[in-house]
Amino acid sequence: MKSHLNIAFFGSSLVSAYWNGAATYYRGILRALAERGHHVTFYEPDAYDRQAHRDMPDPDWANVVVYAANSSDAVLSIVQQARDADLIVKASGVGVYDELLEAAVLELKSPRNTVVFWDVDAPATLDRLGADADDPFRVLVPHYDLILTNGGGEPVIDAYESFGAARCVPIYNALDPRVHFPVSAESRFQCDLAFLGNRVPDRERRVDELFIDVAAALPSCKFLLGGSGWGDRPLPANIAYAGHVFTRDHNAFNSTPSAVLNINRESMARYGFYPPARIFEAAGAGACLITDAWEGIEMFLDPGDEVLVANDGDEVASHLESLTPELCREIGDAAMKRIQSEHTYAHRVIQLEELLEGRDAWKSQPMEARV
Repeated sequence: MKSHLNIAFFGSSLVSAYWNGAATYYRGILRALAERGHHVTFYEPDAYDRQAHRDMPDPDWANVVVYAANSSDAVLSIVQQARDADLIVKASGVGVYDELLEAAVLELKSPRNTVVFWDVDAPATLDRLGADADDPFRVLVPHYDLILTNGGGEPVIDAYESFGAARCVPIYNALDPRVHFPVSAESRFQCDLAFLGNRVPDRERRVDELFIDVAAALPSCKFLLGGSGWGDRPLPANIAYAGHVFTRDHNAFNSTPSAVLNINRESMARYGFYPPARIFEAAGAGACLITDAWEGIEMFLDPGDEVLVANDGDEVASHLESLTPELCREIGDAAMKRIQSEHTYAHRVIQLEELLEGRDAWKSQPMEARV
C-alpha cells in the first residue's frame, strides 16, 4: 500500500446530517484518514434538501464535491473524476443513482487501485439481497475488492461471503473525542430519559415499547424525544419533542439528561454486533446509557458497569427507577473511559490501514473462488 492514499469516496453527505445517519461515521473515519496523511475527496449529491440543512462548512481535511444528480450522464461524469484514485469507495445509501454508482465505480478497477463497497447499513442491504434474487447488486458483490461495513459480526460476514464477497470486514462505528465530549447541562434538554433517533419503520415499534410506553407508565418522570418525523405522532404528556437535533447540539443532548436511551433498528438488533454511532456519541459525552439488548454489546461496553441493557420496556423502567445521580455519573464515566481507550476513529483507521496493507493477497483471489 502507498504510504499516502488518494481516496475517492461516494456517499450520502459529509456536510449535512439531515436525514443522514451516516454523517458522524463518515466524518470520524475520513478525518482520521486525513490526519494519517491520506487525501480524501468526498462526492455527495445535491439531494434531499441536505445542502440547505448543512451543519458544518466544507472541512479542511477533505475536498467536498457536491454534484447535481439530475441525470445519469451527470453522475457518470462525476465518477470519471475518481479514475486516478488509489482507493475508490462506493458507500451504501447515497440515495440517488445508487445502482448506477455501484456498477460505475467497478468500471474504474485496475491492478493499481482498490475498489470498495462500504456498507453503512448492512442489515438493510443483506435483507434486500436475500429477498430479491434479481437484485442487480447481487452480481456486483464478487467484483468488489473488499466489502466494509460499519457493524456486524459473523452473521454479516457470512451473509456477504454467501453472495460471493472476496472479503468482508467490519470497521465499527466509533468516537471522535474532539467532537463528542461532556459539556455543561442545558435546561432545554433536562429530563430523566432522552432518546434521539429519526422515525423509521424498522425502529418505530421498538421506540413504542422501549420509550413511549415507558413514559406512559411513569407519568412522574420527564422524557425527551429528538429526531425528525415524530411531529404528528401522539405522545404522552410527559414526553417533550425536540424535533431535529443538529449535531452541534448532540453533546448537550447527551450530557444533560439523567440517562440516554439507545434503540437499535429491528434489523440491526437481529444481526447483532451493530453498535450505532449514537452509542459512541453518548458515551463520549459521559452519558449514563441504557440500550436495548443485542448480541455483541460486551465487545464495546461492559453491561452493568459501563452500560445498562434492557430486553423490554419493563427493564427500561426498572433501570430508570433505580438510578441515582451518583450511579449515573459512575456508569457514564466508566463508559467514556472505555470508549476513549479502545474505540475511537483513530483506532479504526489503523485497522483499515493494516487491512489495506495486505491487499495484494486478497486482490489476487480468482473470481471463480468468490461465487
